[in-house]
Amino acid sequence: MNLTELARRINTTPEELRAKLPELGFSIGRRAIKIDNRIAQRIMDAWSEMRRRERLAQKMEAQKTESEGGGDKTLSAEAIPVAIPAIITVRDFASRLDLPVPRVMQELMKSGILASLNERIDFDTASIIADDLGFKAVPEAEGQISQSEEQAHDRVREAVDEEKKEALMPRPPVVVVMGHVDHGKTRLLDAVRRTNVMDTEAGGITQHIGAYQVVRHDRLLTFIDTPGHEAFTVMRSRGAKVADIAILVVAVDDGVQPQTKEAINIIKSAGLPFMVALNKIDKPGANLDRVKGELSEYGLVPEDWGGQAVMVPISAKQNQNIDQLLDMLLLIADIEKERIVANPKRRAIGTVIESNVAPGEGVSATVLVQSGTLKIGDHLGVHDTQFGRVRAMYDWKGDQLTEAPPSMPVKILGWKMSPAVGDIMEVPVDFKALKKMKATDAANQATEEVAAIKHNDSAEEGGEEGLGKKYVNLIIRSDVLGSLEAILGMLDTIKHEDVGVKVVQKGLGNITDTDVLNAEAGHAILIGFNVNMTVTAENLARDKNVPFRLYNVIYKMFDDILNDLEALLPSETILTELGKLEILANFRKSDKGWIVGGRVLDGKLVPGVKLRVKRGEEYVGEGVIGELQLGRQVVKDAKAGQECGLQYQGKTKLEIGDILEAYSQEKKSRKLVIKGVSKR
Repeated sequence: MNLTELARRINTTPEELRAKLPELGFSIGRRAIKIDNRIAQRIMDAWSEMRRRERLAQKMEAQKTESEGGGDKTLSAEAIPVAIPAIITVRDFASRLDLPVPRVMQELMKSGILASLNERIDFDTASIIADDLGFKAVPEAEGQISQSEEQAHDRVREAVDEEKKEALMPRPPVVVVMGHVDHGKTRLLDAVRRTNVMDTEAGGITQHIGAYQVVRHDRLLTFIDTPGHEAFTVMRSRGAKVADIAILVVAVDDGVQPQTKEAINIIKSAGLPFMVALNKIDKPGANLDRVKGELSEYGLVPEDWGGQAVMVPISAKQNQNIDQLLDMLLLIADIEKERIVANPKRRAIGTVIESNVAPGEGVSATVLVQSGTLKIGDHLGVHDTQFGRVRAMYDWKGDQLTEAPPSMPVKILGWKMSPAVGDIMEVPVDFKALKKMKATDAANQATEEVAAIKHNDSAEEGGEEGLGKKYVNLIIRSDVLGSLEAILGMLDTIKHEDVGVKVVQKGLGNITDTDVLNAEAGHAILIGFNVNMTVTAENLARDKNVPFRLYNVIYKMFDDILNDLEALLPSETILTELGKLEILANFRKSDKGWIVGGRVLDGKLVPGVKLRVKRGEEYVGEGVIGELQLGRQVVKDAKAGQECGLQYQGKTKLEIGDILEAYSQEKKSRKLVIKGVSKR
């Protein structure tokens, strides 16, 4: 037989075959081209045995590694310093960290911040998130802010702070509500407005920034409601003085928490007048003095303790002491009345506090007018660029407006492109002098922005399909881009060697018949977030047995997807080492193997368990214990130090001196464990 043909049959190269033959005990010469057929057959048998032993050795090593727990493979590294400016978009922040945008967005969500890729975060927020991701944020040298942004800041300062005194008139104070997650910020605003806004924010988590106005003693108060406090910090960092008064909400049954401390630092650094709302006083176990003591440690000493911090005990759920809180806000506004003024007759200027693209509505943004009066038909300038024209304005109740005076938050339609949260909007003196922007159809723009959101699954990254990895296929429909980005950001954290998530399609708007048909073709689950399903689509889905789910709480959706993945996990094999036996005699061959005698070296042996056969330093076979005997008596086990007879069931012929390693295997359903991800 030709040497090349032999190498092909045993699936190797002629060079490797020549190198290995001496190890197998064959000497054919380095220049040999042909081999005797009988020797070739012996080489093939020996090669097959060598490969079998190599595979066996790998299997045994894997089993031992598994039984020993595998060890912690997590590598620790020192935090990498990264220069971060005072304000930065989520996209640029991810770029500086050299991480995928969804990964950064998911980390923001853990801190209660739902931010889209174009929204801005301040240095304090970026520093905390960078630290969680293994980086150390270093303040970037001042003076690197763009010229256009600096000019915009100057115009805001001029409009708000440097107007002629005779032109200034009192305006409603702008109040920002801050505090730790689930301490009752939105419930407080619900009680203040006597509306049911809380019911629209599923799960008690504020999922969209909002601004509202209420009347007390014939005076207006403007409230900014944020998911946490990130919008407020963004606006403060950009030099736009948005809020006049802050309310720090602290739940008396929970006390001072991490976000409470952060809010205190923000209020102090901003030099902002504030008051503390001690919420949930209706709960059993509420201890006002304990919470006041905790706040005193951070320099907030209550008035009744001789300090200057105004604290009002309230129950937002029971509407208790809400009027007292509003009266205290008006009192603080009176003390600060010289600062809470604006010129309503100038061109409008303000700050964007919410921005999104919604199906059927197009691009919309909520702007807090800080000075001047905004009117229908006014041109919208952002960064010296023509961003559109005011086509329609609505107040927080949805009523249409023709003009918006200072301190009024208004939802504006007519944008050519979405501004970012924190952008400064102003009505230009000459709109023709603004840079032109190519008009983009809002629906097309929404499609383009959705397409730009990427979700990385391991099948795309590592080509693991075909290696036994199982996937949950999803088609996702969401209400706005920000929600879709947040969902994909959470899904991007699912990294597992056995299971994964594939987003087959994603988009905005309600679920339609086409989505159902696509889900059927792609064996996918239909997911809707804050959207509905058409009647025909729902009927079609039931007829075709296509699974569909509608959610309004993002964490509930995430938990259900984790449950789907857990159901796909293969069962876990638990391996337990039992004992070892040294072969002292090989008595005879039996029907399924051999009858041997030996001494138990450690542990114990029991009938029915599996065996590894170790000869010298390598493993040569596997088998099972059929029966154990001590003398002539059949026993249930043999312990260390005992000599016994053993019925070995296997193909490998045992030799004196071989070591039999006994072990057991148990299959068990697995729990889905992903680092940094857990079900609520």
